[in-house]
Amino acid sequence: MLRKTVWVTLAAVAAFAAGAALAQDKYPSRVIRIVTAAPGSNHDWGARLTAHELAPRVSQRVIVENRGSIAIEYVAKEAPADGYTVLFYGAVVWLQPVLSKVNWDPLNDFAPITLGLTSPNVLVVHPALPVKSTRDLIALARSRPGELNYGAGGAGSTPHIAAELFKHLAKVDIVRVNYKGSGPSQIGLLVGEVQVMFAGLGPIMPFVNQGKVRPLAVTSAKRTRLKPELPTVAEVVPGYQSEAAIGFFVPRRTPPAIVAYLNREIVQALKATDAQKIAAAGVEIVGNTSEEFVRFMKADMARMTEVIKGASFSK
Repeated sequence: MLRKTVWVTLAAVAAFAAGAALAQDKYPSRVIRIVTAAPGSNHDWGARLTAHELAPRVSQRVIVENRGSIAIEYVAKEAPADGYTVLFYGAVVWLQPVLSKVNWDPLNDFAPITLGLTSPNVLVVHPALPVKSTRDLIALARSRPGELNYGAGGAGSTPHIAAELFKHLAKVDIVRVNYKGSGPSQIGLLVGEVQVMFAGLGPIMPFVNQGKVRPLAVTSAKRTRLKPELPTVAEVVPGYQSEAAIGFFVPRRTPPAIVAYLNREIVQALKATDAQKIAAAGVEIVGNTSEEFVRFMKADMARMTEVIKGASFSK
């Protein structure tokens, strides 16, 4: 009886594995959705660029679905784990849980596919502010504690984290003004509602070129080839580093074979994108393995935990 039970169990397992393999062999057989943030953001732009290159590779339509701030929780808790719903989102996925209580866990609710894009932010100021360098800004902020404002589009956003990291390491008191997204916060800087902002390189550069904002430095550890004449914040504030990073995820229970397939095809799609469009948007392509992406997330979470505890991230 025991032997018969073992054979029945093994047969059931084999049948299940064969069925799973068959399902994966047919993947993808319908439209793939890339769920991301609001239109007009680097998220939206990167998702559409990827979709354009990915569709012919997988012989299926790939559409972009803008769900704004609810995109993360939707993919984590509601989307089927079948490979047809892919999340393309930034560091909020893995850093927001460090900041406050949320309804997802970055390492338990998602299967990371690959880190897609990175981009430095630019420390910019309103041209009326009498500073021409990061050192000038620090000196002014220290002389006027609590008087200068910076704009950011939500707790856990890259500009928010970049600004709080700057405050923590430079030992300055600059007050956050919260906006509903990076676009509105950028408008706030242009009209003078705020004096300081850590803005995405691509979106802010037209206003830099028009003289409507003054760039002081980039937030990457090294000067970026996208704007090599700009110094880094770290040249004045040792240890400073903050970059926007946007990655691809699927729900945690997605079959590993599908995750591997998506990694291969998305990485190749990223490498096939138009280099001029990439440079103009101020971003750099990454495209790594799932394991490398997980290590990146864990390191970023660990690096930011101490800073977050000492900064005003809670609201």
